[in-house]
Amino acid sequence: MRPSAHTREIELAFGLDEPDDEQAMRHRAARELRVSPEELGPLLPLKRSIDARRGRVVFRWVVSVGGVRGPLGEPLPKEGLGSPSVLIVGDGPAGLFCAYQLARRGIAARVLDRGKAVQPRRHDLAALNKAGVVDGDSNYCFGEGGAGTYSDGKLYTRAHKRGPVRDVIETLALHGAPDTILTDARPHIGSNKLPRVISGMRDRLASAGVVFEFGARVVDLIVQGRAERKIAGVRLADGTEHFAEHVVLATGHSARDVFDLLVKYDVPLLPKGFALGVRIEHPQALVNQMQYGRFASHPRLPNAAYRVVQPVGEGSDERGVFSFCMCPGGWIVPASTEQGALVVNGMSLSRRDSPFANSGLVVAIEPLDWERAGFTGPLGGVDLQRTVEEAAWKAGGGGLVAPATRASDFLAKRGSSTVPETSYLPGLNAGDVREVLAASRLGLASKLAQALKVFEERMPGYAGSDAVMVATESRTSAPLQVIRHPERFDSPTLSGLYPCGEGAGWAGGIVSAALDGLRVADAIAEQVGATPSVSRESTS
Repeated sequence: MRPSAHTREIELAFGLDEPDDEQAMRHRAARELRVSPEELGPLLPLKRSIDARRGRVVFRWVVSVGGVRGPLGEPLPKEGLGSPSVLIVGDGPAGLFCAYQLARRGIAARVLDRGKAVQPRRHDLAALNKAGVVDGDSNYCFGEGGAGTYSDGKLYTRAHKRGPVRDVIETLALHGAPDTILTDARPHIGSNKLPRVISGMRDRLASAGVVFEFGARVVDLIVQGRAERKIAGVRLADGTEHFAEHVVLATGHSARDVFDLLVKYDVPLLPKGFALGVRIEHPQALVNQMQYGRFASHPRLPNAAYRVVQPVGEGSDERGVFSFCMCPGGWIVPASTEQGALVVNGMSLSRRDSPFANSGLVVAIEPLDWERAGFTGPLGGVDLQRTVEEAAWKAGGGGLVAPATRASDFLAKRGSSTVPETSYLPGLNAGDVREVLAASRLGLASKLAQALKVFEERMPGYAGSDAVMVATESRTSAPLQVIRHPERFDSPTLSGLYPCGEGAGWAGGIVSAALDGLRVADAIAEQVGATPSVSRESTS
């Protein structure tokens, strides 16, 4: 938005049966400001949300009177950048936005990704769902766009104070994301639309001189020096070597082989808390009833989402149980990256029109928790994840069939003999997910049960027989953080290596990962004396 000297933001509310189009907003704003509609000047919608509290449903808008939206996503990457001078490992949001920001500042990068480009990646996802075949380099976690590409494309974040969120949103809109992301309070793109946004950004960057290589799995680092070590490049699985003084490591939260590589080179890591649990699925109609009440079938209302959180335990042992990556009108999908280990996640298309709603239902855990349970060392959290994922695989019976329990049976401390119809294409195996969670040795089932009772009181039916709990949701974030210099953003023990994004423990989600990519790009650009920073601060 480009504000004028007379810009003013106001809030407008519209009932379910009231139009909230441009004309309606203009007349409502004029009435609020006690002027005629003709005197208002430009009217720019900034934010739209649905308020379903207190037994009624209201559409709430924040609009700018006098504001004018400028061109999206500017400034654009510079043309004719020359030969790539920075290596970026990982083409998820952190790596892609890092390349974008470097290109804005006149620096070309070479982007390496172990997976496939976004369109051919679809074939490997189909094999996951239909045949239970896990490709360790191309799956829901690995490939162009990263883990977020095929998991709904949620863009809401709490990172507004940590960077130019608006810049990220506008850049996505410039490359084909729906205009609604510019105003929705909880914007999402949808797994059917996000792929072409990602490929649009790649095409723009490629035309400026950025080089993209897929099927390029990094297996080793090239390091110079002993007392004062410096990164010199990377080696790929096929033996190819790429050299650069600046290497950005943006490999995502599931690149466990990269974590092993960092341990090999004594790059300092810190265990970091994450969350572990199940994915819970309900009929979408039930969630709509919970959230909208008697208005649940109103044609103007989208399929409803929810957010729940409940602390359990006491004192230093208190932990939060909460919903994670809630997907209204969505599907549960297999997010495994290794054969013999089962992970589930959620996704939805832009229309969110599946008859099912699903969400992670997870328990926050801290390094001390898993150390007490015997998972020690810098990769103790990874070992914990893998242990629970392998237990889920065995309980499902193989082929990515997932173990599942009705929520009502879970509360009754028994397994299920049958489970409801599901969106999960590989299928469910009725049983007792408590046995899977027990592999963690963390008492997760007890904590989930305590919270479920509270959620049932708040939203009757949430823990009923129509709700099914599917194991296991374990990749909520990286269970470690790769230490980096607070200003240069590179490793303090391996100069020129830049841990970045969610896999390095510095972000959580598409937007925050993109913001971290911008930050790392600016740090590199400052060191090489590039043109001044161009990221704009958030305006909403």
